[in-house]
Parts: sequence; C-alpha cells; structure tokens
Amino acid sequence: MTGDLLRLDDQLCFALVTAARNVVAIYRPILEPLGLTHPQYLAMLALWEQSPRSLGDLATALAMDPATASPLVKRLETDGLIERRRSATDERRLDIALTPKGTVLRQRALDVPRQVMARLGMTVSDVVAIRDALGRFAGAAAL
Repeated sequence: MTGDLLRLDDQLCFALVTAARNVVAIYRPILEPLGLTHPQYLAMLALWEQSPRSLGDLATALAMDPATASPLVKRLETDGLIERRRSATDERRLDIALTPKGTVLRQRALDVPRQVMARLGMTVSDVVAIRDALGRFAGAAAL
C-alpha cells in the first residue's frame, strides 16, 4: 500500500468488485451458446449437484435471498431447464427440479471451466488457490 490509505487502487473492495465484474465478462461469451447468464449458470450448478431442492435451499446455496432467487428460477422454468412442483414429503413446499433438458445441458457445460481458465491463462492449481483464498476471505467477512 502507498502512503495514502484512501487511494482507490489500494482498496480491497475495489479490487474485489473489479475482479467480479471482469470474471462475469469472461463467462458471458462462454455461457451464451448454452443460453445461460452467469447467475443462471450458478443456479444450474447448484441444481446439477442436487435436484430437487427447495427455493430456500437453492437461495442459500447461491448465497442470495429467496426473493432474488425467485425470478432467476422463473426464467430457468420459462427456458424449460427446471420445473417447480410440490414436494412429495411436504405439500406446502415447492421444489425446484431439473427437467430432462436441464439435465442434458450439464454435458454441454462440462467445458466451461476449461474455457474460463484458458481465457484467464491460469492452471487448475492457480484457480484453486484463488478460490480457496477468496473462500477464507468470505468466511472471515461473513456477518
């Protein structure tokens, strides 16, 4: 850090916001052929890990509130990738489940991480180190 504690380029928050914006911009053209935005891709990753799951569970997995996740889910449903249905164990709960189209999309998405690393000029170990450091930071910064 320089002598000026308020120098923009020395701010952690600025580096994080800039990095996030740049990463989303890298993902955009990679996800476009899949018909997904970056937030939709994250939701699909969570659903490929576990389906069905409740809206609340999905929102928690995505680190967002259910009110923010709901329009995302509606768009994925409109695109035919997921369906909302009553839970078999609790009819008050609405589960979000992959459709066959959503399940098949996973195969097409398998190359996304490799494409991202290629655009960044990074190896798997580079990405893992950054991800792990950011995970520790996010945990320390959690409210």
